[in-house]
Amino acid sequence: MTAPGTFASFDEFYRSQNRQLFHFFKRRVGREDAADLTQQAFTGMLRTGAFERVENPRAYLFRTARNLVIERARRRQRKETGLFPLDEGRDAPVCPDQAWAMEASDLRRGLRRAILAMPRRTRRIFLMHRLKHQTYREIAEEIGIREQGVEYHMMRALARFRKAVAFQRW
Repeated sequence: MTAPGTFASFDEFYRSQNRQLFHFFKRRVGREDAADLTQQAFTGMLRTGAFERVENPRAYLFRTARNLVIERARRRQRKETGLFPLDEGRDAPVCPDQAWAMEASDLRRGLRRAILAMPRRTRRIFLMHRLKHQTYREIAEEIGIREQGVEYHMMRALARFRKAVAFQRW
């Protein structure tokens, strides 16, 4: 273990502390968010120039990490407790076009993966209904199953999409 403040460069510091910081976050917030928070902690430290200024960069990094976990918990708590109704037209923040495009691209990739992961018959029925605009009756006649079967496959497909979208949001 290297003594505090004896790192030759930020790169060396990053390589020596990255794994420990990732595990710190993984234990507290889960694997999904741990990588993002790890990157955020290192980026914040580099951006503020703290690495060159502080005597013990590891302690500073882990204090930053604890603060990120606390901030994340507070954000979640605020999100869950809304006192006033949101007026979308007045209160919604304006998101940059690039961010919207990136989110849309991520969503399309997630939905495409969900479609490709569906069983063949479910995927076929879903595409017939959504892309070819066929009714359940038309699909049932073409495939040779009952309308209830078409409905079942559509429910399965939509459930997969709900999971894919829920995964994308957080």
